[in-house]
Amino acid sequence: MKTKYSNSKYNRAKNRVEKLKSFYTHLAIYIIINTIITLFKVSFDNWDRFSADFLTFDTLSSWVVWGFILLIHAFTVFVLPSILGYDWEERKIQKFMDEELNSKK
Repeated sequence: MKTKYSNSKYNRAKNRVEKLKSFYTHLAIYIIINTIITLFKVSFDNWDRFSADFLTFDTLSSWVVWGFILLIHAFTVFVLPSILGYDWEERKIQKFMDEELNSKK
């Protein structure tokens, strides 16, 4: 029984680490890709031109839209588990398994 419990804790911890890794990878890609896009769209000739190019909807739209998606990803990784409980997936799986067993009888 203890092995099953420690296996379960290990799997939950591994799942949380994979979700964190996925988020941080998403964040790194967001920063790198949007920086490259911005560098291509912005002119560095003079400061007035730079600020005018940088503050356009065309340049900032990818930061804003993708940033909103990144916020949703952060919410699902950091906030949602604390609301639902870190073991909510395991509880749901157990509930569905119990329902399946009861319906076959």
